[in-house]
Amino acid sequence: MNTFNDSLEQTALKLLRAESGEYKYIPKPKHLLPNVNRIREIVNLVKFILFPGFFDDAKINEDTREYYTKLYIDKLYALLNEQIYTSICFPNNNLDDMEKLSAELTITFIDKLPEIKRLLSTDVKAVYDGDPAATNHEEVIFCYPAIRAMINYRIAHELLLTGIPVLPRIITELAHSSTGIDIHPGAKIGEYFSIDHGTGVVIGETCVIGNHVRLYQGVTLGAKGFKLDDNGMPLNVPRHPVLEDYVIVYSNSSILGRITIGHHTIIGGNIWQVNSVPPYSRIIQKKAVTSSFSDGLGI
Repeated sequence: MNTFNDSLEQTALKLLRAESGEYKYIPKPKHLLPNVNRIREIVNLVKFILFPGFFDDAKINEDTREYYTKLYIDKLYALLNEQIYTSICFPNNNLDDMEKLSAELTITFIDKLPEIKRLLSTDVKAVYDGDPAATNHEEVIFCYPAIRAMINYRIAHELLLTGIPVLPRIITELAHSSTGIDIHPGAKIGEYFSIDHGTGVVIGETCVIGNHVRLYQGVTLGAKGFKLDDNGMPLNVPRHPVLEDYVIVYSNSSILGRITIGHHTIIGGNIWQVNSVPPYSRIIQKKAVTSSFSDGLGI
């Protein structure tokens, strides 16, 4: 038994002493770290506030809506203030005046909730209007992964604009893991945005997407490459595409690099696009590839 305990103790000491190799890049925080479970609860509270009765267990009606809205906002303030505090301290390890700053940032974000609700309402309408299979707006809110992803994105984007680190990326990755839709919180997305089906969609950090844009499953709005600084580290410069208003991109197409897709353009399925195109363009595969198989040969 002593040998067993000694072995465990030695392993623990080795881990604590590890200062070389890759371990040297792992920071040693002097305070609490952001808590993913608390952050998930924050997202749920925002959903309760923006879509009363859809995601919570409370009996919401005209008589109780004001009570529950105020209750949820109070809870949101307490949780968000705590997680913003841990987030802004995480990269800095400087606790001076952080409590006051986190409280101010929390209020700033909560003040943005009406605008977030307005934007999400346009997204719900865009998804509903673009899908004959949707029977009503309520079904879109309850069921469609695009709306779940956009709720997290709209929250995360506003937090990022407020100047909060770490927390926005955690929020969008929560949606990514549950929907398969990967939207970086730094992307700029306009009104009436919709994603049909959604699985495998990737939207990079410096993307700029206009109003009334529709994407289908498997679409990548990514970087063709990236520039390096003198130390060989990637520079954070615009490297993802710009999609102007009323662009449609069909399934499994990749639009790469800092190019512009002009307004009212349609990008067909399975397209590799690395050059800008003017407004009202129609980009499709030039030639179909046909093959015949016999008994599975050639697959």
